[in-house]
Amino acid sequence: MSTDVETESVAAALDIEPESEPDPLIALAVALLTEIGEDPSRDGLRGTPERFARWWREFTEYDPGTVSTLFETTTAAQLVLVSGIEVWSLCEHHLLPFTCSISIAYRSTEQLLGLSKFARIAHQHAHRLQVQERLVAGIAADIIRITGSEDVAVVGHGEHLCMTMRGIKTSARMTSTSIHGDFGRPGPARDELLTFLHS
Repeated sequence: MSTDVETESVAAALDIEPESEPDPLIALAVALLTEIGEDPSRDGLRGTPERFARWWREFTEYDPGTVSTLFETTTAAQLVLVSGIEVWSLCEHHLLPFTCSISIAYRSTEQLLGLSKFARIAHQHAHRLQVQERLVAGIAADIIRITGSEDVAVVGHGEHLCMTMRGIKTSARMTSTSIHGDFGRPGPARDELLTFLHS
């Protein structure tokens, strides 16, 4: 059976108006529900395959907007720390969600990164199949690239449903760091960073 015919059959079974280009994720969702013993046409699941498809598209096609707005500053070399950025991502090993609280620090150069851009950068990296270590490393790399500062630190504290819901089935918090420049070497900059992170 061709994909188009299969999708039309799924749409008919769920009483969905066929579109000119049906999303293939709808048929995948129907197949998943069927394989786990559910009836995709029952009242509680009618529309679920469409919602499933829309959510995956929304997650993977996320647009963070502008992430590189910089402002001139007359006070360079200040420690800037933004903490408590909460993001959700998906574990690439099990396709289960994990939540991560992100803290980002950098020592400013001649320009300051706009406050909202930290969250936009974090969400941009979270909206893909991820592992936490790569998430914090990717955020740090973008902060270095955009600000031109080598003194950058990103810390993530995450809880992963692939551990909480399956396997050992217990909750735990995982911490990952990506630390660069003076923040990675013993000295005043590192001491200042650690003081702020633990305050």
